[in-house]
Amino acid sequence: MTTAGGERRPARPARADEGTDDHETSKGSGAPASPRADAVEPRRPPRRRLGWIVAGVVVIGIGALVVARSRSGASGRGMSSEAARPAGRGAAGADRVVPVVLAPVERRDVPIYLEGLGSVVAYKTVNVHSMVDGRLIRVAFVEGSAVKKGDLLAEVDPRPFTIQLHQAEAALARDEAQLRGAERNLTRYAAVSAERLIPEQQTDDQRATVEGLRGTVAADKAQIENAKLNLSYARVVSPIDGVTGVRQVDQGNIVHPTDANGIVVVTQMDPIAVLFTLPQDDLPRLARAKAKGPVLVEARSRDGEEPLAKGELALVDNQINQTTATLRGKAVFPNPDHALWPNQFVKTRILIDERRGVVVVPAVAIQRGPKGTFVYVVGRGDATGAADSAGTNGTAAERAVEVDAIEGAQAIVSQGLQVGEQVVIEGQSQLRAGAKVSARAGARPGAKAPTVPATSDAPARRDRKGGAPP
Repeated sequence: MTTAGGERRPARPARADEGTDDHETSKGSGAPASPRADAVEPRRPPRRRLGWIVAGVVVIGIGALVVARSRSGASGRGMSSEAARPAGRGAAGADRVVPVVLAPVERRDVPIYLEGLGSVVAYKTVNVHSMVDGRLIRVAFVEGSAVKKGDLLAEVDPRPFTIQLHQAEAALARDEAQLRGAERNLTRYAAVSAERLIPEQQTDDQRATVEGLRGTVAADKAQIENAKLNLSYARVVSPIDGVTGVRQVDQGNIVHPTDANGIVVVTQMDPIAVLFTLPQDDLPRLARAKAKGPVLVEARSRDGEEPLAKGELALVDNQINQTTATLRGKAVFPNPDHALWPNQFVKTRILIDERRGVVVVPAVAIQRGPKGTFVYVVGRGDATGAADSAGTNGTAAERAVEVDAIEGAQAIVSQGLQVGEQVVIEGQSQLRAGAKVSARAGARPGAKAPTVPATSDAPARRDRKGGAPP
């Protein structure tokens, strides 16, 4: 490239972002660049702007690296402090005193029961009907009242049966008179026939007449007895001792022996029976107990808390229900106070055995772990069991035990415990071997928690509104 003074200057190298061919062509021709070409060519950012962008990216990267390193350092310090903290808590936890409730290991006699659900049924149930047709002229019982055998319940109009009795008595009198006359004639015929004054056949005919009249008299007597029986049936009496139910028919109605509902249902309440079911697997133990003698049965309320009556096992059903795999039994109970009522659901406890002199603990003391059953036994610091200076009165130790059976709230332990030792029955979840414990008062094992009456939140609402509570 030549300047105005004649000097030659080196040509400027073409930029990478410029079109070399197009520029050289335009310079050589001396013609200006085409506007069409300028519009098509993309605009490139200046080099200075690119430098600022690169510098900003570098600064952001350095800042992110610094923040990441600072966070990792703080995390490491936190982990080290956390790692050191459990050791402190563990050291403090080792010295913490755990409040627990203790119970002594005892030796006692434990009865063994089988439990089943049962339904009370009346020992006898009689649907009382009228034995004769007639109009009911009297109802002599009060619904729901106790009646004795032979007490009058209702009365049917007796007059038709009284008339039948009188008719039968009249027929008897007539036929007896005819019989006496025939017997006298037979005596005469026999005397005359002995002298051969009349044919023998006439005497035989008279003798047959006498025999026929004797049969008629016997039939009349039977009619009298039947009339008397019907007359007695006009009085409807209770066939058993029991309690009457709802009256099925009112006075003035015509009653029949074929009536479906009868007059009233009487149920015998004392004694009373309970039908109960047991799993079929209990049959061998129940059979062994029954072979030894009478088996005692206790009836309790449905929740098993309240005893209602004590009786004896009457029978065991002769077949097992294959659908439910259960066995049905029947027990009879004295029920003078009517604590048991027909169709009442009860829980039955059948005494099949009694373990004498066994070691027992409350069932809640038994814990289960990977190695089997165990209990926490508390060892006393001294012979008196007095608390030490830290306020503790023992340390807890795990003791493996063998549980023979659990009967109600008591567990029979065959190995692992000695009478007089103290076991933990409440607070086991906070214990470990060697932990210090402090005995506190607690509820008796198996006792029901007292009911806390519900409190109303109305006073609180009045306080929030500014009013004074009552």
